[in-house]
Amino acid sequence: MAALFEGSTLCALNVAQNSTESGIEGIELKGDDDHVVVTDSTRSITIYKVSDQKPLGSWTVKQGQRITCPAVYNSKTREYVVVTDDKVIRVWKDDDISLDKAFKATVSSDVWRIHSCADQEPVVLFRRGAVQFLDLLLAEPQQDVENILSEEEVIRWSTLVTSGKQRWVLYITEHKGEHCLHVQSLGDMNRVAYRLEGTGSNSLSYSASPRSGNLHILSLYPDGCVYESIVPMRLPEGVEEGKVLSLPRTLLLMLPLGEGELASASAVPLDSAHVAVVGVPHPSAGAGKDYLCIWNTNFQTLQAGKEMVGRIYGPLWCYCGKLYVPHGKALSVIPFECQKSSLAAAMGKLKQPGGCELNPPVPVASWGAVMQEQTSASGLETRKNKLTRRSQGASAIAVDQLIELIKTASVDEVQKAMASFLSKSDLPCLQLAVGNLASAIVRRSLEEPSFYPHMVLVQLVHTQCLCHSVCPDLLKLALEKKDSALCQFCLQVFPDIPEAITCACLKAFLSTPDSELETVTLETDSVVYMEGLSAMTVQEKEEENETQQNGFSTPAASEENSPVQHPLHQKPKLDSSMSLDMTRPVGLHKAVLLNEILQTPYSDSFLLPHLKDLSAPQVILFLQYLQFLYVKYYQEINTQVPALRSPTMTQIIDWVCMLVDAHFTVLVMAPEAKELLAGLHSFVKAQMRLFTDLGKIEGSLHALKKAKPSKDNSQYSIEVIELF
Repeated sequence: MAALFEGSTLCALNVAQNSTESGIEGIELKGDDDHVVVTDSTRSITIYKVSDQKPLGSWTVKQGQRITCPAVYNSKTREYVVVTDDKVIRVWKDDDISLDKAFKATVSSDVWRIHSCADQEPVVLFRRGAVQFLDLLLAEPQQDVENILSEEEVIRWSTLVTSGKQRWVLYITEHKGEHCLHVQSLGDMNRVAYRLEGTGSNSLSYSASPRSGNLHILSLYPDGCVYESIVPMRLPEGVEEGKVLSLPRTLLLMLPLGEGELASASAVPLDSAHVAVVGVPHPSAGAGKDYLCIWNTNFQTLQAGKEMVGRIYGPLWCYCGKLYVPHGKALSVIPFECQKSSLAAAMGKLKQPGGCELNPPVPVASWGAVMQEQTSASGLETRKNKLTRRSQGASAIAVDQLIELIKTASVDEVQKAMASFLSKSDLPCLQLAVGNLASAIVRRSLEEPSFYPHMVLVQLVHTQCLCHSVCPDLLKLALEKKDSALCQFCLQVFPDIPEAITCACLKAFLSTPDSELETVTLETDSVVYMEGLSAMTVQEKEEENETQQNGFSTPAASEENSPVQHPLHQKPKLDSSMSLDMTRPVGLHKAVLLNEILQTPYSDSFLLPHLKDLSAPQVILFLQYLQFLYVKYYQEINTQVPALRSPTMTQIIDWVCMLVDAHFTVLVMAPEAKELLAGLHSFVKAQMRLFTDLGKIEGSLHALKKAKPSKDNSQYSIEVIELF
């Protein structure tokens, strides 16, 4: 799982009207994670304390001069370094008032960037591709600089990557439509050039990170595809000068864009399984809104999203658990957190700390473990390797051809083609294909009301490769078509259903007549089982008075005449409105659908406003069903069956609390809710009395547990222990 937390505004942006540039030239860390150096296009460099959003110092170049390279901080000498007018390197400290009085040196060739990292000497990257350490360059500024690139070859992006004591300078160049990645090791100064595959269109952003002995380069393209290229940290030796090696790429993530292409967007890796993307529409939001999102690349799932107000300019920086995003008229700092990637976490099934769920937590399984049963005997293949080629069991019908077929074919034709595709495709191939196929079907179904392939949509949902964020209109379509069966499957499978959609489903289920729902085919195993189990529980309670304990029978009359009952034998006293023989207030199929709602993940703060849209009769009916569930099914702990999809005790109580919170005034004023509220109040009062009595004997029970058993016991004995 991943989360985006509440952000703060670090500073305002000086953006011209209708400008597509943010005005931020660069952001670099200053020593620790709470101080950054911000270089803007208005000729100024400012130091900010991130936690306070306060500027600690600022320097500006003279009118007519321009900053051509973002400033960096040299943590070894505690100095700042910046380049003005392409060739002038300026170095200054915190106590320097003006840049004019700071040290400056003019070099012989244009500088592209200065890169630095903590406790290491900065390096200078020249526009013609040469790399030089800053100290060596400043010792002799006018030294000749090697020209590695031709005059027509232009650097588009560069960075410095560190892993332990090793460092590499990476930069990407463009020449006549071709893009090359140049990697230079700063240890032995070995340099290798790679030709990037598929560079027909310019990438919107590049980023790099070290991992598992390799350098991973991510690139985001206007069509929403995020590709990954991998370069070994140990560069090949003996490569002929001028030779360019081929560097393959792998499709890492396909962002759902709908129609159109991206204009300004960026993607940066957060860890081995999560990528932050800014400037891409949220799958659940309408057009015209840009979001900052975190995607899990292992399972192709959207983990977190935050709307960014105003224009997105493109750049995105990531330092020490914080994302720096220029948008609109502000530079925002947004903290984030990423947990270790697992299938359970990606599907939102990990047990949260402090949770009361009775079912055992889902084991944290790697993707390879989940796919073990579906791999061949020759050994496991990783998902990323499978994405680079067609698997042997790939469908004869290409995904693109199937999408074109969906646009014009009949329901029967689409169903046959889809069945053939699903039967011949393995799960990794489906990860990227199912979302596009479902979106195409939903799009045509919305445009053409007569077209609605119910079985095809059910099959796609059952692949479990689909989630709400990938196809946000699917549940809306199911509600519009009153397809309760498809709604049930989506509620069971999707881990990321927004609270607004959950409430829309709840409202639709409550307002649909029972007679109409009974004609729908649903999975009713859990409710049917619990109905039978409840009948057995009532029968057991009728026979309870006839059971004997310790060889003695206790008449019911003697219990009634007893002035005090032991708290452990005492049951909560229910009034007539909460008796065990109460009937279910809704039909069987409506009960099944309501149970799915109760088990859907949600956030209290987001769900509560939408619950207020329910009418008073709907709220009362739902509360009556929740009361029925609690009394009928959960009086005995033995009714908890982890193997069945049935709501837990905690889920029922939480929903009761939220409904009462959202409609307290309505319930108090509605005459028909008086008996319901009285029953709930009576039961809560009985529960409080029971727990109070249990608290009174808690100390005695602890003492009994510590008491040493008598060693004089014969084959049969009765021992009396007094509790005070």
